Amino acid sequence: MNEPVIMIPTDAATAARYVAASDEQRLKIELLVRLLLLERPRPSPDSLLQLMDAMSAEAQANGLTPEILEAILNDPDEA
Repeated sequence: MNEPVIMIPTDAATAARYVAASDEQRLKIELLVRLLLLERPRPSPDSLLQLMDAMSAEAQANGLTPEILEAILNDPDEA
């Protein structure tokens, strides 16, 4: 069964990192996007960005750093 494909505009550095990511890392990213979109069934671009900003602020407030996030994304046991 083929799943629909969506395109999300991003900057060149983010796109390059996604292309270079392993299949496992890409799956984690896809799952995260699915979870974000489930929070609000039909988000406008502004509300999606606000939701992402709120999630980022909460994660940072709880001590998540870019280094910790990278370690989580690269942990094979987290698949």
